[in-house]
Amino acid sequence: MNLALFDLDNTILAGDSDYNWSRFLIQEGYLDGAIHAEKNEKFYAEYKDGTLDIFAFVEFQFKPLARNPRSVLNQLLKKYVEEVIKPMITEKARALVKKHQEAGDLIIVITATNSFITKPIAALFGIENLIGTDPEEKEGEFTGKVSGTPSFKEGKVTRLEAWLKSKHLSLASFEKSYFYSDSHNDLPLMEKVTHPVAVDSDDILSEYATSKGWPQISLR
Repeated sequence: MNLALFDLDNTILAGDSDYNWSRFLIQEGYLDGAIHAEKNEKFYAEYKDGTLDIFAFVEFQFKPLARNPRSVLNQLLKKYVEEVIKPMITEKARALVKKHQEAGDLIIVITATNSFITKPIAALFGIENLIGTDPEEKEGEFTGKVSGTPSFKEGKVTRLEAWLKSKHLSLASFEKSYFYSDSHNDLPLMEKVTHPVAVDSDDILSEYATSKGWPQISLR
């Protein structure tokens, strides 16, 4: 059995679920558009540049989760997945995931985006295993804080190793380990696997992948 790791946003999704979640909440009237949109754009630009302060971003992104009851958030998420996320899934992305499923590989979506949003998205691909940035919960409601290590940059390596250890596994347990990503922010984990693959990659990752001779593909 091999290991297949998939980044989510702009990799197996033709778009960013975190960025678009904020836009969706503005559209639905749950966020002040003028204030939130500007900050959302700023954080998104910092993410692409590789300068994002993940803790500042998480605090910003989790505030709407703390402000609304879980029952309301669940309904919003259902609508969001249906209207915004499903159109972002390409046939090529589905086919790639299916190829690894049919090979019997252990498949994990590993994303910096919070696990509340991304769990049902991973499920659309038939993927049960998800490592995301976890929002803290108390009595079933979100507090607005992060729980544990954010799944971002080196944090993805930390979280993956902990997840595998909980299953009595490690990266060395697999003959082949694949990681598909679009972002240079994922280089710490891409360097750890045997088969890193750049997917519709940003310029920094594309240049690095070229220098390393890594495969570069498009799922669009």
